[in-house]
Amino acid sequence: MILAILRVIGRRLLAIVPVFAVVTVLIFGALRILPVDPAQMSLPPSATIEQVEAKREAMGLNRPVWEQYAIWAKGAVAGDLGESSQYRMSTVDVVLERLPATIELVVSALIFAVCVGMAGGLLIFTARGTVFESVGLVVTSAVMALPDFLLALLFILLFGVLIPIFPVNGRLDPGMQVPSHTGFLLIDAMLTGDFSIFISAVEHIALPVMALGLAFSPTIVRVLHASLINTYQQSYILQARLRGLNGREILFGQALKNAILPVVILVGTQFGGLFGGTLLVEMIFSFPGLGNLMVKAMQLADLSVIMAIALIYCATTLIFNSVADALAYLLNPRLRNG
Repeated sequence: MILAILRVIGRRLLAIVPVFAVVTVLIFGALRILPVDPAQMSLPPSATIEQVEAKREAMGLNRPVWEQYAIWAKGAVAGDLGESSQYRMSTVDVVLERLPATIELVVSALIFAVCVGMAGGLLIFTARGTVFESVGLVVTSAVMALPDFLLALLFILLFGVLIPIFPVNGRLDPGMQVPSHTGFLLIDAMLTGDFSIFISAVEHIALPVMALGLAFSPTIVRVLHASLINTYQQSYILQARLRGLNGREILFGQALKNAILPVVILVGTQFGGLFGGTLLVEMIFSFPGLGNLMVKAMQLADLSVIMAIALIYCATTLIFNSVADALAYLLNPRLRNG
């Protein structure tokens, strides 16, 4: 079975390659259409026309677009995504400096969303046939209608202004510093052994996590609820009742392990979407991750950084879609036997 699963993952990953290549062409072409001169943006404002032209020639911007793409692709394969016009350093270094913060935020938000979504789905399902089920589904639909950036603003108003429980910007209290061992602040804070630093990091990431997580958790609630209802209509649930199993044993021992498959697929396919959701949330909370960097790069027309972050968003979505397919194959015997 392990070999079969590896084959599924291998096929999915191989299928990513042409899709990813097409995406790079589209993004590269779109950025070249913009009325922005990367050569001029990479030079100081005092640069002369001759210096700009020399820079354009060095960057290959005077060549046809397809040649420019070929030059970029050759460098990208070698790990060179160009130089940031604003930070005057390697684009890879600029992006890698911010990437751990976004990964930490997205993983935390995903854990929060899964916990809230699973708990909500189970509670609404156990209340099926009552008014509480209807109320729960209405509340879920209402929360689902709120985008993550609006939830972020509401949380700032509620927990940052009216009831100031959590800080609303940054990652640590002023004056606190953490030596970077892993790049992930929560882990580095624990490694310091200073509990106050870890608490500060948790408090600062709490509202962004809640905003991203609550925007996603209603979908988990509804998918799990619908999947459980469908599962309880299967014959093996009736057989379990006839064997004398109680409601808790049927739910957690028989139904949930089969009903959870759509949730697993949903979480896998939506992980990349959470990365995209950080764009505005990070900006609102001044959280120094990829989303915040992307907004600043767009404001400053830093094309190489925009390209790099867009590719990370794309690659994350494609890879986790493939992982979700592999998990579905692992968890669903019908797919394995088919």
